[in-house]
Amino acid sequence: MERVRQAPTPQDAVPEPVPTRHGAVAESGENYLETIYVIKERNADGIVRAVDVANELRFSKPSVSRALGLLKDKGLITIADNGAINFTPDGRVLAASVFERHQLLTVFLQHTAQIPSDLAEKDACRIEHVVSEQTMHGIKQYLKDHGLL
Repeated sequence: MERVRQAPTPQDAVPEPVPTRHGAVAESGENYLETIYVIKERNADGIVRAVDVANELRFSKPSVSRALGLLKDKGLITIADNGAINFTPDGRVLAASVFERHQLLTVFLQHTAQIPSDLAEKDACRIEHVVSEQTMHGIKQYLKDHGLL
């Protein structure tokens, strides 16, 4: 008698955390790193504090503080005595990678699927955490080949 395969559950669709030398980083951790990266780029002085992250994400300061503590424990950020958040070398690489994936996916969705920018941004934010490096390489090459980069 042949066994019937079960349909995947929502838990099966949850992406695995991104492995780093310092442990796995979940989607939420990647979002925090990307947010810190964006704020650092936007601020003339490059200084980012927990309150800036909380305001940007519209999360409570205690929630942000807990998340930042986890990123610090994983060796991805440091927090100075004055509260300034800085990337470790590994943290900067991961944050820049998430940011680049987000940007590339947004452009790709807008230009290939004619998705409005607000929806492309929202969808890119979801996709950036699960897309493979091979797929991202292909998307980047496509955008270069079509003069979109």
